[in-house]
Amino acid sequence: MLIAGFLALACVKLLYLPSYKSTDFEVHRNWLAITSSLGVQSWYHEATSQWTLDYPPFFAWFEFALSKVAVHFDPEMLVIKNLGYSSDKTILFQRLSVIVTDFVFAVGAWTCMKNMHNLKSVQARGPSRDAAIYTLLLTNAGLFMVDHIHFQYNGFLFGFLLLSIGAMMQEQYLLGSLWFCVLLNLKHIYMYIAPAYFIFLLRAYCFNNSAFSITRLVKLGSLVILTFVVSFGPFVNQIPQVISRLFPFKRGLCHAYWAPNFWAVYNLVDKALTIIGKKFGGDMIKIPTATDLNGTQASMTGGLVQDIEHVVLPSVPPLATFLITFLFMVPCLIKLWRRPNSVNFMRSLTLCGWSSFLFGW
Repeated sequence: MLIAGFLALACVKLLYLPSYKSTDFEVHRNWLAITSSLGVQSWYHEATSQWTLDYPPFFAWFEFALSKVAVHFDPEMLVIKNLGYSSDKTILFQRLSVIVTDFVFAVGAWTCMKNMHNLKSVQARGPSRDAAIYTLLLTNAGLFMVDHIHFQYNGFLFGFLLLSIGAMMQEQYLLGSLWFCVLLNLKHIYMYIAPAYFIFLLRAYCFNNSAFSITRLVKLGSLVILTFVVSFGPFVNQIPQVISRLFPFKRGLCHAYWAPNFWAVYNLVDKALTIIGKKFGGDMIKIPTATDLNGTQASMTGGLVQDIEHVVLPSVPPLATFLITFLFMVPCLIKLWRRPNSVNFMRSLTLCGWSSFLFGW
């Protein structure tokens, strides 16, 4: 069922080869060119295109591996100066790369399906239920649109998350930790759910029969440190540059409308107050002058990718979003600490991710 399901869905995905593609298509083409044409020490410095490399090192190596195949389709796609290049062969290769690497997602979904019986809240079990879980994961409509129309590699990434979750369900904590560390070094946005992993591993693995095990802590810590050393080791002389690329706070709080969360509502209120203030001549609400804002008004709703100030309401610094996000994670983390089982772990992953979506930067 693993192979059959993957191949059946791959056939459907092939129908969307000529479909709309977003700017992310050019982003990944540029990353193919960077990792293929330049030495490792230049990857996080190259800035010919505005779409600079801003994913962790493991993903950079993933693009490097893809480039070794891409050259056989169209070598021109690997030229850094060919900005916006999208020949038919380039489109074919990049679309196929997403479809093929989705096999990691299929394996992850299969692993989770086979271990669902370890969730105490799951009562029924059987071939029909297993098939339903696997099919629902594989045919996720949102993932399909984002990856195979918009263009990204989220299926590939989520595959590692599912592999990690599957290992956790089997109480293979070190293996689950390894998969999650690999995932973090592929795309660091998964740091949002790291608190759930930290609490669960500390409580369920390091506290053995209610007694703390220093040996297990050393094993776990060594595994995590080793993974990050392997990832960032080649870039040890340019860590500040890599970090500045991975955490580009200058893109702004909502990154051009990409975060329809609490801060979108906050921006809407700021916009409304600005309009009211302008309508009543600033008598009711004190707003900054155009000169104060370099000629902009309510700029946080302008859809620009840059760090700009709110007009009426206080501007929100990154630290404030981190603190608020963590505050809303605390209740589920406390429950996970008190009852460290796979059900609460899954719930905490969901709630940590949701809190980060609502209040994160």
